[in-house]
Amino acid sequence: MASADEIAAFIALFRGSLIPLHACLPGLTWVIHDYFITLEDEIRYMWPQKRNIGKIMFLWIRYYTIALLIFDVTQIHLFTRPGITSDTVCVAMDTIIRVVGAISLWSIEIVMQLRVYALFKCSHRVAFINATLFLASIAGFLWILIHNAERRRSVIANAVHLPLPGCPSIHSGIEWAQWVPATAYEGVLFGWALYKTLKSTAGRAKRGTQVSLYSLLLRDNLFYFFAIAGLLVFNNLMVVGLTKIPWFSYGPFHAAMGILTTRMLINLRKATLTEPGGPHGGTLSTIKMVSVGTTVSTLAAASVPEPYP
Repeated sequence: MASADEIAAFIALFRGSLIPLHACLPGLTWVIHDYFITLEDEIRYMWPQKRNIGKIMFLWIRYYTIALLIFDVTQIHLFTRPGITSDTVCVAMDTIIRVVGAISLWSIEIVMQLRVYALFKCSHRVAFINATLFLASIAGFLWILIHNAERRRSVIANAVHLPLPGCPSIHSGIEWAQWVPATAYEGVLFGWALYKTLKSTAGRAKRGTQVSLYSLLLRDNLFYFFAIAGLLVFNNLMVVGLTKIPWFSYGPFHAAMGILTTRMLINLRKATLTEPGGPHGGTLSTIKMVSVGTTVSTLAAASVPEPYP
């Protein structure tokens, strides 16, 4: 006969398993809805581009996000069927879910790096710093992933055989630190964008000039950088329980980050085509980046010379 504490623990686990089951569907619906309402812009502004890094990254993030949400929904609902889950399956899937999510995040951070590289006029020093920190964040993620995977089996051992709808939603150990390296790195990228925005705003205020196209692009980039960083911070706070919001799976996070990034790239491309010049005669062009002896196009960025404050 189960004790009152055991029954209460089971009820909490059961409810915790039901929340991702329902929360992943709005994430998929959101992504598909956003896809169709922005498809016209994608066809008009992205498809005519010649093949370059900006276009490739846009298409990759755009369609990988959709595939990722389909995977999330399929996996969560499939695991509710009796007899599918086990210690081995739950441990393996826990790792897979984090890796496929990390691929999405790393792709987004590559785009963010290119944006910072463009905003700083192709500064190799800034690019080197960001690339080094990016690799360090990946290494930190993988170390924490392996550490948690080795202990995951013992964490869920007492709950995995309960009649739950899927794998038990239990957070323990240093699982809270899983996304800390990525969050810290996103904070660095946001800091770069913030610095550039403040510098541009201060210079404009001192001269008493109007808002230039360059400044608008900086402002828009700052919003996207802040939103991505905010999502990662919120994700970490949810894992440690500080938000008092039950864990609702990675689906909504995957959806939000994919939508934010693709919209940023569409809006950037739209600006380069519809606003070719700013009040100060600035233009927008495609930045060239030398990679292994080959010159390839990167993301479009403002090429207006930045005035000195």
